[in-house]
Amino acid sequence: MLPPMRYLALAALAGIVAGAAAVYVRETGAGNGAGTETAAVQGDCAAASGTLAAIKPFLKGQVAAMTAVDTPHALPPMTFKDATGKDMTLADFSGKTLLVNLWATWCVPCREEMPALNNLEKAEGSDRFQVLAINIDVGDDEKPKTFLTETGVDALGLYRDASMGVFNVLKKEGLAFGLPATLLIDGKGCLVGAMNGPAVWDSEDAKALVKAAVGS
Repeated sequence: MLPPMRYLALAALAGIVAGAAAVYVRETGAGNGAGTETAAVQGDCAAASGTLAAIKPFLKGQVAAMTAVDTPHALPPMTFKDATGKDMTLADFSGKTLLVNLWATWCVPCREEMPALNNLEKAEGSDRFQVLAINIDVGDDEKPKTFLTETGVDALGLYRDASMGVFNVLKKEGLAFGLPATLLIDGKGCLVGAMNGPAVWDSEDAKALVKAAVGS
């Protein structure tokens, strides 16, 4: 768990100047999106307007930097790998509200908020909600695996995109310009919120936002 002063610092950055707190990432030539999402993800997101309305009152405090989208919509196809090296897409998590977080071991704000994301998953993770943290370190799995072990982040699992293709897709969508970058996606794969920069994800504000998004 982060020291109280570190929590306050993260909260100030997230709630006031979260974008400036993000670590800038230069776009690489790596691609993504060659796969095909399921019909549910590509389908109409009009029904997500209810989720959008539900979360707006909870975009405050420690998660004030999360911005609701104007219109819920599906994201372009993005491919990443699980701990076994299997290709995954957001469609593999259909039915779950997702807090998708892009992180890297060289990103200081990412390293600081990972334990809080781990705590959020332990508190709120279920068959209806998951924190999906996707590492974008280039190279092999050694650095991210070591980091997760050393920091006791044991509830998130290891999801990776060493090509940085996921980041590039989100950058082109205007959703990520640095790290950490976080998306809130409903159970049908529709984007309802996004933010750049860190947050105190195990705070009561974050938990209330998750509950509102899930509908519990």
